[in-house]
Amino acid sequence: MRKLFYIIVAICCIVSCARMGSPDGGWYDDTPPRVVSSTPLDQGVNVKTKKVTINFNEYIKLEDAQNKVIISPPQIEMPEIKATGNRIIVELKDTLKDSTTYTVDFSDAISDNNEGNPMGNYTFSFSTGDHIDTLEVSGYCLKAENLEPIKGMLVGLYDNFEDSAFHTQPMMRVSRTNGSGRFTIKGVAPGTYRCFALQDNDGDFVFGQKSEMIGFNHDSIKPTWKFDTRPDTIWADSLHILDIVSVGYTHFLPDDITLMCFQEPQTDRFLLKTERKDPEKIAMYFTYGSDSLPRLRGLNFDDTNAFILEASQKNDTLTYWLADTTLVNQDTLLIEATYLMTDSTGMLVEHIDSVMEFTAKVSYEKRLKDKQKEYEDWKKEQDKKKKRKEPYDSMMAVKPLTVKMSANGRVAPNQRFYMEMPQPLNRCDTSAIHLNMVVDSLLKPVPCELRQLSVRRYELVVEWQEGEEYSLEIDSAAFEGIYGLTSNTMKQTIKVGTVDDYSSLLVEVSGVSLTDSIVVQLLDGSDKVVRQSVADAEGVAEFLYLKPGAYYLRAYIDKNGNGQWDTGNYDQNLQPEPVYYHQDKIDCKQKWDVSREWNLTARPLYNQKPMAITKQKPDKQKQQLRNRNLERARELGKEYIPKGI
Repeated sequence: MRKLFYIIVAICCIVSCARMGSPDGGWYDDTPPRVVSSTPLDQGVNVKTKKVTINFNEYIKLEDAQNKVIISPPQIEMPEIKATGNRIIVELKDTLKDSTTYTVDFSDAISDNNEGNPMGNYTFSFSTGDHIDTLEVSGYCLKAENLEPIKGMLVGLYDNFEDSAFHTQPMMRVSRTNGSGRFTIKGVAPGTYRCFALQDNDGDFVFGQKSEMIGFNHDSIKPTWKFDTRPDTIWADSLHILDIVSVGYTHFLPDDITLMCFQEPQTDRFLLKTERKDPEKIAMYFTYGSDSLPRLRGLNFDDTNAFILEASQKNDTLTYWLADTTLVNQDTLLIEATYLMTDSTGMLVEHIDSVMEFTAKVSYEKRLKDKQKEYEDWKKEQDKKKKRKEPYDSMMAVKPLTVKMSANGRVAPNQRFYMEMPQPLNRCDTSAIHLNMVVDSLLKPVPCELRQLSVRRYELVVEWQEGEEYSLEIDSAAFEGIYGLTSNTMKQTIKVGTVDDYSSLLVEVSGVSLTDSIVVQLLDGSDKVVRQSVADAEGVAEFLYLKPGAYYLRAYIDKNGNGQWDTGNYDQNLQPEPVYYHQDKIDCKQKWDVSREWNLTARPLYNQKPMAITKQKPDKQKQQLRNRNLERARELGKEYIPKGI
């Protein structure tokens, strides 16, 4: 029995020892990877090899090397960049240049493999000569039309000041912009340079296509540096600051180069496409407009008075309404078109498309069948009503011409009133339009005028009176379309608001020459223009009868006075027209008269646009995992002290 007792005790001890318990858990790895060696040495000189190997103290991963890693001088043949285990290998394919500093800027692409701790911005450099260049220049790339930061823009330096260099020579040293539009060009030698930005579509590092976005100025820059200090925050954890200390660093200058980037006008004219989505019209789409309109000749129909042209503002989209219903019912139209097109020398020349085929998407036979089915369905419904002894229609109603009106019951005193027709009109009876002011339940006629703005758009010109109510009545058949459809009787009550229903905004601009035309634009929360006003000789722009809400302000200098923002042109040394943003949101409330003084140039351009309406947000910074260690410390009841504190 004693032996049996000892055996049972031994078995229990063995089982107890084998039972798994919950581990206390250790700290998470919160340290970024560290370089332990490289071939050649970082900042090494007299290097002749085109292969760079960088070894780390742990396994690493390389994120989006194609876009994040940038090599200077720029490589025409794509280098091979790969990460394996705890090393990164970069193999250059281009021939090495003599006495040149090479930089491989990894940005924030490197992190450890297990926890994803970011290494931070890391740059490896070496020189094929006996010294290495270490100067840097930095700045911003913004879209000229709206100061939007541009991510991924190529930015480079030239020491050749000839204007043709941008067209013919690759950039000397390059960088790419991050999510804030910021760039830093490293490994720069002492000297004088010009800075350019390029959306390099073809990868040749020169401006060779008009479709490429560019930025330039003729300011020469001379890289330099100075010793400086900046505050550095030491965090005890993710919420608590342990200390703020001043840290010395090398401050490279200039660090505020600002390039306003734009796309040149696409003046090369080509026919993009033709279409006939609807049987009653055909369309031609061009890359660029022209005052000289195409000449069309019908090949399988008589083109005499066959078309009514509706052109876009720039004449790049041309819609031809078919004026004859026999042509509408013809499934395929064959047309010879003569129009201006850019030739290989860049000149506009006449081009003839001998046969253009416009085929309706829905055949005439199918349309007839659809109409027949519609009639049969209507007839069945009327027969059912007749059997139920309910009122029924003896004739199928003809669809009316539907007119769209811009206002729906309420307008501001300064608001314009538009009507849009679904097709060009054959007849417009202005005597059938009656506008009356409602005064003590009586109707008082008000003078108004119907003015045609385009083929299908009209304006009812009237002077609204504050706080009054109007009755707009349009008699039946006042409008007749080119296919015989007429409008029904229309009646609409229109209430005009009072000054107390709205807000007003007075903007006084300064900081620029007031002799130029300054256009101030009121924007909504999506950066879209709501209203605009031209500042007067004193720089004052006025916005009356504003709907209550939150607005933002943008302004541009209309250099040529054509009433629209214009882009730039490199070969003509023409910069885009300057654009500015007010940095704050402006709240306008009912009965409020709001005023703002705005110095357009008080802030640098890269710091003007409010973040709330900036679509290109800054890149998210990768954070180390100390907050997870703090949570683990609380679980274990222990103290966690991050390394380095």
